[in-house]
Amino acid sequence: MAARILANLIVMGSGIVGRAVLQAYRQALANASKSGVAQETVQNIRRASKIMAEPEARQILGVTEHSSWEEILKKYDSLFGQNAKNGSFYLQSKVHRAKECLESVYQKKAQGTPDV
Repeated sequence: MAARILANLIVMGSGIVGRAVLQAYRQALANASKSGVAQETVQNIRRASKIMAEPEARQILGVTEHSSWEEILKKYDSLFGQNAKNGSFYLQSKVHRAKECLESVYQKKAQGTPDV
């Protein structure tokens, strides 16, 4: 008899706690969407995953600050081709992102736009 009462209390208590957690989660989502926090967070995650720093890009391609664009393209073609043959998609994507990063830097230099 006591075990049955205890089991009923546990089941009812867990149901109440579960509903409270669900309600709190829904309220948190509503508050986040009202203030725009959710959208801003998603945008920051997307932005951060695609941005590579210039020093990292130079290190990946093995070039210096004084390297010409032609040298960078030669390194890129070489590394990209090597990773295409060996099947390392991760390294291939890193090499591609490094080239994209340096491409934007060199375009800014060509336009005479100062670094921000």
